[in-house]
Order: sequence, then C-alpha cells, then structure tokens
Amino acid sequence: MDAHCDTLSRQACRGFPLSWQLEGQVDLPRLARGKVKVQFFAVFVPLEYRGMYLRRALEQIDYFYRLLSTWEGVRPVKDRASLEGTLAEGKTAGVLAVEGGHVLEGSLAVLRVFHLLGVRCLTLTWNGRNELGDGVGEEGGLSSLGKEVVREMGRLGMLVDVAHLSPAGFWDVLRQAEGPIIASHANSRALCDHPRNLTDEQVKALAATGGVIGVTFVPRFIDPEKPTLDRLIDHMEHLAEVGGIDCVGVGSDFDGVLEPWEEMPDAASWPRLVSRLRERGWKEEEIRKVMGENFLRVMRMVWP
Repeated sequence: MDAHCDTLSRQACRGFPLSWQLEGQVDLPRLARGKVKVQFFAVFVPLEYRGMYLRRALEQIDYFYRLLSTWEGVRPVKDRASLEGTLAEGKTAGVLAVEGGHVLEGSLAVLRVFHLLGVRCLTLTWNGRNELGDGVGEEGGLSSLGKEVVREMGRLGMLVDVAHLSPAGFWDVLRQAEGPIIASHANSRALCDHPRNLTDEQVKALAATGGVIGVTFVPRFIDPEKPTLDRLIDHMEHLAEVGGIDCVGVGSDFDGVLEPWEEMPDAASWPRLVSRLRERGWKEEEIRKVMGENFLRVMRMVWP
C-alpha cells in the first residue's frame, strides 16, 4: 500500500490525458508490476493558483474518476465495504485524498462536499500557512477553523494527515482528534534533520493514537548526502524502535519526487524494497505490516 502519490496534479498540468500508461512514475502497468493493492491519489493545487483552488481541485477529482474508469484493475473506494470488496477480488483500491487544506477556501461545507465526492483523507496544510493553520515553514498551530475541521473529519470518518504540518499544529491535532492520525509521507528527523520529518517525540505521540507514518522516497528527507534504499530502511527501523512496528508504513510521494532516485524510480519498484527488507532480516509478519497492513488497520478503524 502506498499512502501518497502526486499523479493527479502531475497529469492535470499536462492537460488531463487519459491512458493506461502515463508519463511520470505511477500508472496502471507499473502498479500491476509493483503489486500495489491500495494507492492513495493526492489532489494538490499549487499555491500560485490562489483564487482557483477549488476549481483546480475539482478538476483533479474529475480526472481521478475518469482515469480509473479506464483502468479495469483499479477501483475507487470510499468505505470499508468497497475497500474489502475490491481487495477480495484481487483488484487495486484507489483512494482519493486532498493535500493542502487551502483548497477548502475556509469552508467546512466544502470539506463535507469533498467527502460526498469520495475524498477520504486530508493533509491539513502544505508547507505554508492557510486558513486551517501553519505548515512546516511557519511557527503557529491550528486556527479555530482548523480545529473544527479536525473534529468534523472525525465525525465524517476521514483520515487526518499531519504531513507538512508545523510542530505546533501537530500537537493541536493530537488534542482535537479522537482516533488515529497519519503522516502520509514523512521520515525520521533523528536520522535526517529536515523540518518535514518527525521528531522521536512526535513519533511516539502519533503511534500512541494508533496511527501510522508513511516513510517517503524523497531523497532529501532520507539523507542529504547518501539517500540509499538501505538508509530508507534505517528510517523504518528507527520509527519501529521508537513507536513500534505498528506505526510504520510507506508513502512514496511518486510523481511529487523532484529528485530522481535510481533505487526506487517508479511504482514498479516496490518488490525491491520488500527484497531488501528480507535481506536485512525482517520477519514476514513485519514486512506485511509496514507494506500495507498497518495503514489498512487505520482505514478500517476510521472509515464508516
């Protein structure tokens, strides 16, 4: 299971081509070769589109449904029943997520409409400030609206994603959320001191909610000098040591990774990670957990 890719926004910028095989890092053939059974597709609207956030987000949601209607092996899922049915049939579940609460344009009603459209995960901020709170580039926490959004997401059964959120915002979420929270794509700050990564204190707190951290393939979040596959697994092992094996998952950030990474170039590469985990002495039960079971557990807990 992959908790984050930016394929929708990448394809939107290229004029919404519909194809089984896309430019970039994620498409139907590569999902099949990578044996990916759950793929989160993020709706991300760059901040320069101020005044058009909602329109751009809706265009990507439209593209998601039109694209998956042409991909026989991938189905959009919105609840536990559709998730379980899709997996039971051996097909891949496509999950619609939104990256950046700025697309809500300050409205709880828009959040509820996104939920009606099938959005089941929201990353509250990107790197800067929006109406919900501060991202990692700022110092403040959640706004009063941001706290309302977290509570409403709990009522609706949506995953609250703290990736990109400021430290103060992270702690505000933990005070508001009643169930598990996720960090869809982040690594360990103890191993790589980047503001997008989580401190050990944050890892312990997130794990205590029953949540999961998706280690990400962004090289500068792995190691600024040697972003190797082994170093990525170091992050996984450190997170497991600090928060327990149940808090570790994967969120690649494919199609959002600006720097090429030869060891994990695209969605067909997942077997390389599994093989390396085995070589490092991981047990099969541990591999199953981090490669999908942990995130699936949270989805089953939160989704209606």
